[in-house]
Amino acid sequence: MASTPTEGGRKGRAHTVTAAEKKQAAEVSLRRIGRLFAAHRLQLAVVTAIIVASSVIAMAAPFLLREVIDRALPRQDLTLLAWLVAGMVAVAAVTSALGVAQTWISTTVGQRVMHRLRTEVFAHLHRQSVAFFTRTRTGEVQSRITNDIGGMQSVVTSTATSIAANLTTAVATAVAMAALSWQLSLVSLVVLPPAIHLTRRVARMRREITARRQRELADLNVIVEEGLSISGVQLSKTMGTGPALVERFTASSTRLIDLELRSELAGRWRMAAMSIIFAAIPALIYLSAGLPATAGTLSIGTLVAFTGLQAGLFRPLMGLLGVGVSLTSSLALFARIFEYLDLPVEVDDPAEPVRLDRPVRGHLRFEDVTFAYPGSTTPAVAGVTLDVPAGTSLALVGATGSGKSTIAALIARLYDPSAGRITVDGIDIRDLRLADLAGIVGVVSQETYLLHTTVRENLRYARPDATDEQIEQAARAAHIHDLIADLPDGYDTVVGSRGHRFSGGEKQRIAIARTLLRDPRILVLDEATSALDTVTERAVQHAFDELSRGRTTVTIAHRLSTIRDADQIAVVAHGHILESGDHADLLSAGGHYATLAA
Repeated sequence: MASTPTEGGRKGRAHTVTAAEKKQAAEVSLRRIGRLFAAHRLQLAVVTAIIVASSVIAMAAPFLLREVIDRALPRQDLTLLAWLVAGMVAVAAVTSALGVAQTWISTTVGQRVMHRLRTEVFAHLHRQSVAFFTRTRTGEVQSRITNDIGGMQSVVTSTATSIAANLTTAVATAVAMAALSWQLSLVSLVVLPPAIHLTRRVARMRREITARRQRELADLNVIVEEGLSISGVQLSKTMGTGPALVERFTASSTRLIDLELRSELAGRWRMAAMSIIFAAIPALIYLSAGLPATAGTLSIGTLVAFTGLQAGLFRPLMGLLGVGVSLTSSLALFARIFEYLDLPVEVDDPAEPVRLDRPVRGHLRFEDVTFAYPGSTTPAVAGVTLDVPAGTSLALVGATGSGKSTIAALIARLYDPSAGRITVDGIDIRDLRLADLAGIVGVVSQETYLLHTTVRENLRYARPDATDEQIEQAARAAHIHDLIADLPDGYDTVVGSRGHRFSGGEKQRIAIARTLLRDPRILVLDEATSALDTVTERAVQHAFDELSRGRTTVTIAHRLSTIRDADQIAVVAHGHILESGDHADLLSAGGHYATLAA
């Protein structure tokens, strides 16, 4: 991905287009865009047939008009006139009905393509590792799915049919014009070369502006996400940065206004000039018809029918040129979407996953595991070897930044080690399906995330098929049932954004109940009580004791009082295991642990 400017760099100026971004936009293949419609070939064939039929039927109208002017009216033939008028009405009715059918089918196809794009991008991003989301700006992902795909909607839903309709109409009109008078047809078509040239220049302008506009929309989305989330609002209010944030939003919105105007007005003067030229063509036709060389060779009916066709030719030609502009400018949107679809999946399901045919005991082993975060040359974990028998507990202690949380993240396979392996019951966790591993390993961290929905749905998120009785049982085990029952709507109470209506200890116990519903064999507690007061910590610890019973438990804690009863304690520093053993043995050894406990 191209690097993004810093906050300071974004403020007060537009995003600078990098060479990599220009190259990426240029490499979007029309063939790849066309493959989005491959599954709808039959529907598109039907639409094309409807368009061709409608265009051919519509071409009968000018010939009927010529007969009305040249034959029916001069001869006062009421029977012929009635048939001709009925034919004109029938042509209008049939083409209108075909137009409705064409719109219904083409819109259905377009919306299904949009649906596929949205779901593919969402599903692919959901497969990305945590590393992707840590290096991607908050709001950028949402902007790609909403703004970029939304901006493509008109192109996806109408481009194919617009091209077919306008092209068919233009060809049919040109044929009919040639049938009426090939000399006048040549006069009408002299504007095509300059029109095509101007259109290509306008398309290039709009493509560049569209790319810049979408990047600015992403910046605006980032500001909204960061500034109007509950955490962002609390931060801005306590830091007094509200006015600066509003100024930053205003500057981004102002740049967006300029880009929107430039996008809408790009090439409008050139296209307006083309409209004037097209409008002047009928005058040239009348002039040509009155010249001595052509005088008397064209009937009034032919001249009226021809000018009608010429006016009709203007619309599909301008439509084709307009579609070309829209398609070219939309390549910038497709480039941004394909960029996400082409992201490699760093942590993925194995090609041939190992099936768990027996109950999982939960024997956890680290075998010489090394891992460095992307972009870092210093390993966060180096040569870690640990053996945690099923049903026992391991406590990891050490200073902040020593690598404890990285070890926990590797157990849940949020990252993959660069060397060594982690096994559960002797099976490398990289050989398990991610869904299977998630059913084996449960994580409760310090930062508990609750969805903006009811307490019941937050608990059921871990196990969608859980009954109300099972949910209540898990809440009782987590010592949170009584508090939930006292809420205004009990388990149907909405928790608020990120669960901010609950205290830290209450959110932790809800998270414990949620984990209990999954019943994992391996439990990872990542500093889950470090931010709690002593009384709350005691209540949460009781819930942890219930949660840990009979499971393999890995606990990360700063307070040694919470882990002194662990079966095994490992001291971590700079990604290495310095020493391990139980509380008594480590104290008697007089090493690093004894220093921490002093």
